[in-house]
Amino acid sequence: MRIRLCLAALSLVGGACAATVTAPAAAAAACTDIDVVAARGTFEPGTLGLIVGDPVYSALQRKITGRSLSSYKVNYPADLSPTSAAQGNADLVNHVNSQAAACPNQRFVLVGYSQGANVVDNSIGISSAGAVVGSPIVATIPAALEPRVAAVLLFGNPIRAIGKSVTGTYQSRTIDFCAKGDPVCEAGGNDTLAHLGYTANADAAAAFAAGKV
Repeated sequence: MRIRLCLAALSLVGGACAATVTAPAAAAAACTDIDVVAARGTFEPGTLGLIVGDPVYSALQRKITGRSLSSYKVNYPADLSPTSAAQGNADLVNHVNSQAAACPNQRFVLVGYSQGANVVDNSIGISSAGAVVGSPIVATIPAALEPRVAAVLLFGNPIRAIGKSVTGTYQSRTIDFCAKGDPVCEAGGNDTLAHLGYTANADAAAAFAAGKV
């Protein structure tokens, strides 16, 4: 695993982004029962994300039986550029809109780790502006599609370090893991390695989601 995943991010405080970010048109995938939309962390390798996305998707496949699952890796830089999270925000919303139109009965599980949690936060209407590798909101999942978001699974969520959390419409469907001492999500945290340990929470997150779908 790459320690630089959060070491570089810790030195960056996300600021306001004036750029307009748009995502390319998304092609709908197969109409499974549940589409798992995962936004990886900064510089995180892996298909959906080595630390969170991949193990969470595997755990969801074990926990959610009798229904078909698909996955989507949010297409964004996941780097330290000032518009990175905004690009992910636009792509996630674009994907959900496209899938929802093509697959009227499909539901969604949103997964976000580190910067990817900022992406998910923005997409459900909670701004990550001012958080580490955050950005202002550029797109939100439409209210008409909100009931089709079954669960929101967040890990090392940077907005928590600035005193924010998911509230309102999605609160009861959200589980938000912040490891003790993780400086990305805990103000004053000083255990950098804690930010890399969220694979351990994959089963708990999947069990939570299974109870919501």
